[in-house]
Amino acid sequence: MSLAYLAQEAANESTVKGLGAVGYGLAAIGPGIGVGIVVGKAIEGIARQPELQGTIRTNMFLGIAFTEALALIGLVAGFIF
Repeated sequence: MSLAYLAQEAANESTVKGLGAVGYGLAAIGPGIGVGIVVGKAIEGIARQPELQGTIRTNMFLGIAFTEALALIGLVAGFIF
């Protein structure tokens, strides 16, 4: 094996690792937008009906938890692939 071949293989390997980081960055955009929408709608709901604040807040936290699970799935998928 020549030195040029080994250098090319090392360059290819680092490119693949860099793409995994880019992929996770793109995967984190969706949950970020989702959390923003969930919190915004919860604030709207509390402003319209303040007496349901406890129920709306509970549902908001459940929505945030499920949305953040997508970010964790994206992180794990980045490590797998």
